[in-house]
Amino acid sequence: MHKLVTTVRVQFGHALHGRTVSVLTLLVLFALANGVPTSVAIADDPKSKTGIMKVTEIEGITEYKMENGVRVLLFPDPSKEVVTVNMTVFVGSRHEGYGEAGMAHLLEHMLFKGTPDHPEVPKVLTERGARFNGTTWMDRTNYYETLPASDDNLEFALKLESDRLVNSFIKGEDLESEMTVVRNEFESGENSPLRIMMQRMQAAAYEWHNYGQSTIGNRSDIERVPVVKLRQFYRKYYRPDNVMVIVAGKFEPDTALEKIQATFGKLKSPETPIDPTYTVEPAQDGERTVVLRRVGDVQLAGAAYHIPASSHPDFAAAKALVYVLGDEPSGRLYRQMVETEMASNVYALAYAFAEPGLFMTIAETNKDGSIEQVRQTLLDLMEMSFADNPVTEEEVERAKQNLLKQRELEANNSDRIAVSLSDWAAQGDWRLYFLFRDRVEALTAEQLQKVAQKYFVRNNRTVGLFIPSEKSERSEIPEAPNLTELLADYKGREAVEAGEQFDPSPLVIEQRTERGNLVDGIKYALLPKKTRGGSVSVMLTLRFGSEQSLQGKVGAVELLGWLMSKGTDKLDNQQLQDELTRLRAQLSINSTVGLVQMSVKTKREYLAEVIDLAGSILRNPRLDADELEVIRRQVITGLQKGSNDPQALAPRTVNKKLAPYDKTHVLYAPTIDEEIEMYEGVTVDQIKQLHREFLGSQAGELSVVGDFDPAEVKSLWKTQLENWSTDQPYVRVDRNPHPEVPGSQTDIQTPDKANAVVFAKQHYALSDEDPVYASLVLGNFVLGGGSLSSRLADRVRQQEGLSYGIGSGLSAKAKDKRVEFSVYAITNPGNKKRLVEVIHEEIEKIRAEGITEDELVKAKAGYLQAARVRRTDDAALAGKLVGSIFNGRTMKQIADHEQQIADATVDSVNQAIRSYIHPEKMVLVAAGDFVAAEAKEREAKEDAGNGEQVESDAELATEPSGK
Repeated sequence: MHKLVTTVRVQFGHALHGRTVSVLTLLVLFALANGVPTSVAIADDPKSKTGIMKVTEIEGITEYKMENGVRVLLFPDPSKEVVTVNMTVFVGSRHEGYGEAGMAHLLEHMLFKGTPDHPEVPKVLTERGARFNGTTWMDRTNYYETLPASDDNLEFALKLESDRLVNSFIKGEDLESEMTVVRNEFESGENSPLRIMMQRMQAAAYEWHNYGQSTIGNRSDIERVPVVKLRQFYRKYYRPDNVMVIVAGKFEPDTALEKIQATFGKLKSPETPIDPTYTVEPAQDGERTVVLRRVGDVQLAGAAYHIPASSHPDFAAAKALVYVLGDEPSGRLYRQMVETEMASNVYALAYAFAEPGLFMTIAETNKDGSIEQVRQTLLDLMEMSFADNPVTEEEVERAKQNLLKQRELEANNSDRIAVSLSDWAAQGDWRLYFLFRDRVEALTAEQLQKVAQKYFVRNNRTVGLFIPSEKSERSEIPEAPNLTELLADYKGREAVEAGEQFDPSPLVIEQRTERGNLVDGIKYALLPKKTRGGSVSVMLTLRFGSEQSLQGKVGAVELLGWLMSKGTDKLDNQQLQDELTRLRAQLSINSTVGLVQMSVKTKREYLAEVIDLAGSILRNPRLDADELEVIRRQVITGLQKGSNDPQALAPRTVNKKLAPYDKTHVLYAPTIDEEIEMYEGVTVDQIKQLHREFLGSQAGELSVVGDFDPAEVKSLWKTQLENWSTDQPYVRVDRNPHPEVPGSQTDIQTPDKANAVVFAKQHYALSDEDPVYASLVLGNFVLGGGSLSSRLADRVRQQEGLSYGIGSGLSAKAKDKRVEFSVYAITNPGNKKRLVEVIHEEIEKIRAEGITEDELVKAKAGYLQAARVRRTDDAALAGKLVGSIFNGRTMKQIADHEQQIADATVDSVNQAIRSYIHPEKMVLVAAGDFVAAEAKEREAKEDAGNGEQVESDAELATEPSGK
């Protein structure tokens, strides 16, 4: 199961299709076939000016269709200063043929490579502060960007997308470098036993249908696909009559339609239609097995069952069964397997596809557990428990409320709805987004019982073991219904109430923010504003203890917040989760040395009840011993999984080197084994004592952002927090920088891991209020912080194809006057040496030559606009306000920082880079299976004697494709 991510959209050299062939046409076709950069200008067609036809409107979302086949959805939401443009191309791994496995995803990567009019796509998006992405899935490929709301940005996004749809470079030299990037992404997935097992089960479940084919594809197809074939695939599917354009956020609909008509409306669709897929997976007539044997420390057992398409009425019941079975703590799998200590984690999911999909459950246990017992218990619960214990009204109601809660919270963000609509559109029709809601609300226990007993049967099952069958059973999976008939008269409901237009400028935010003292040492910052759906985000921090008083209590501290979230003195874990669902609230509590932090998201109508519930969780948590054992197993299992995971080991090792503390110090960075030992020694009595003696309202911060009444909120929180004292004084544990730690390079061997991780970091003693910091921020942005447009990404990924993911980061700890610079990359273990060399070369180059004026201008624009976009997220803004209180600041400090960014010069940035970024001072760790890589390299050298003949054969083999 892959939702594979890159950055951008689609483009093509396909605009001449259907025209009279001329000399010019032949020249252009010749250029395209040979990878020559080609831009095709399309003359205005009189028909393209006749307007757009309105198709339907549901709950504030309007569908239009253009004469060339482009489908359009407009979703105005003036409450946020952003606009999202999403283009969905209706092609995914389901549409790939023999030898084309992974082609849809590979093509998504190639669309980063630009067009004649937009030669550097990631760069221009970054310069406008866009939050952008592209994803490939079974039924579709979609590309979206969220930008600061303006007519200019909307026009830019639509021009870019329409250009990439028809004029992208698909060049051989780009494919050569990007192929290794995609292969690296493929290899990163190979490191996860869970992901591999899910993919293997899915492949075994489908004999004929392409849903059994991983979206990321087959290694050989990725490595060997000819660029000519990739161009053909591109021209076949990337066309106006195979896309849907969604615009969501703050914009004027009439203006958007004009701009869509001026961009997408000019494009000409080919006369030859796309052939529909027609393969139907036959009913399974016996259980299937798949066994995966790889290095690891965790065992997995799973079961998959065919279910109908997401448009079928039975799918809503199947989706609800995900919660009946896998929810924590109410799910049947959780209660029977996790609470009994048979398994450490259980998972359940139902794939939403255009055609019949899968329901999958997986149980995870440690390497010492009985995998046979886990497997049998899992199958008994899936296939027998519903006959013995039918679905209850309580189970179905809980499942319904959880599904509706997720929808309602998502509905507060128009950019997220835009992506959801594109998924439903790919599953048949965007209106299914609303029809699915209606079906969920109407679900009954009888429906869930019927679906469970219909599809969860032995002969419809794919598991990890083979069990002989005595008689044949067939579960006929109904095909997707006729959506034209199904949705012909569907009208939907009233649109969700939109919020106000909100200016996310720091000084405007500060002007609207009320600050003050709530009780004792708790200070507050309140920012009321009208939000979509009446959403409210809350963050509360409580600070406690000191370096001395918390010594020897770190394990209890780390588990405290998690255990607090599992119940109150009046509500057990299940009752608490049900109450949070009823109140449409998301609540999480995290704890670390000296800090407990609660984050809450809900709606205005439930806010008073949520605050009352939060107070009970904080002051009167249940702190149940059984729940602690569940948490302990989950934490330890996670640590065991990381013991051979390069992505866990590399950063952990670097951070340990940069934390030179004695084992008794509260900031000591333990090894994985030491951390496991620490958690194994924590008792529930220790956690209760910690809560009783240390927590109180002596120090902390509260921020609330969203739709609420400030006076009411202050009164409610004061009631919850006042008269809550402790005798243990709070003294912050300083986290000082350690620039004195010498640079080093360490390799960690992780057997049987196809992907390697390189991670490096260094500390600076520097204040984030110093103008030098602002210059360093811009230097990092150019070097590796500016997404794919950065120097590191361009060299390592775009030019040399050494890594799917690479970048650098800069973070500041205000209280400690500490700044951290880091570099991160993944790669094939055999490419590690070259990757490290290239990283050092690029850092030395930017130190020696500096950045250019053009790079500075674009970095400033990209950084500032991206920061503005981040402030449109209420939860993130609540976090910023908490940080400002703790650091004794206001939002003016952010305004000052952004002014320092604007005032920075080429000289100041270059001086900051040379003064601080030193590759030889970085602590660098590489983790991967380097022994296996070296063995392969030796084998290749031994076979080098045949190199000349092999090269000749390769030329002969590829010659026909070239023609």
